[in-house]
Amino acid sequence: MKSHVIVFPGSNCDRDVAVAIERISGSAPEMIWHKNTSIAESDLIVVPGGFSYGDYLRCGAIASTSPIINEVVKKAKAGVPVIGICNGFQILIETSLLDGALIRNNSLSFICKDIYIKPENTSSIFTKNNVVAKMPIAHNEGNYFATSDTIKKINDNDQVAFRYCDANGLINEGSNPNGSIDNIAGILNDNKNVLGLMPHPERAVELGLGSDDGKYIFEGVLK
Repeated sequence: MKSHVIVFPGSNCDRDVAVAIERISGSAPEMIWHKNTSIAESDLIVVPGGFSYGDYLRCGAIASTSPIINEVVKKAKAGVPVIGICNGFQILIETSLLDGALIRNNSLSFICKDIYIKPENTSSIFTKNNVVAKMPIAHNEGNYFATSDTIKKINDNDQVAFRYCDANGLINEGSNPNGSIDNIAGILNDNKNVLGLMPHPERAVELGLGSDDGKYIFEGVLK
């Protein structure tokens, strides 16, 4: 599998993603510095988590103007699978590849803990394994928000990828860690080849880390 991981100043999950992809696919991804302007033929592009540009101005806003982003957008629109994780999700929203916004957690504090998510759309390559997955979150602005029209659009078009749930797969207020509308943990673009999610699947690919449920997202692309 030919894969690429974008690296920004302040990225701190890029190496975690690289290790996860190599463990699952057997092939190490190419790390792409944000000042590059091209990406070779690719089966998967990952925009990783972290604090790109120190989260100055607005999370993901400055990174969304980096030279490499034009190529990420071009590849995404051509159908290449793209995953944005945590800060990567914020960056993809800033590029308008994904709808809505990510605002401060309703607790107004940084949250770092294990949560559960449940696939809502099982037809995309990222969600077809259809398992309730345990993985960590670590964010301050992970509260998914959108207008009522946008929420209707992504629901009608089956663009909700994951919702926060409990260990039994029940979606309720108690399983929502950050106040996201309708417990939304991840969404897809119209064509279902771009995924943005706040939980960190790359931190949950082996049982020694507490869970290996994150592998299902990467395996979906591999298969």
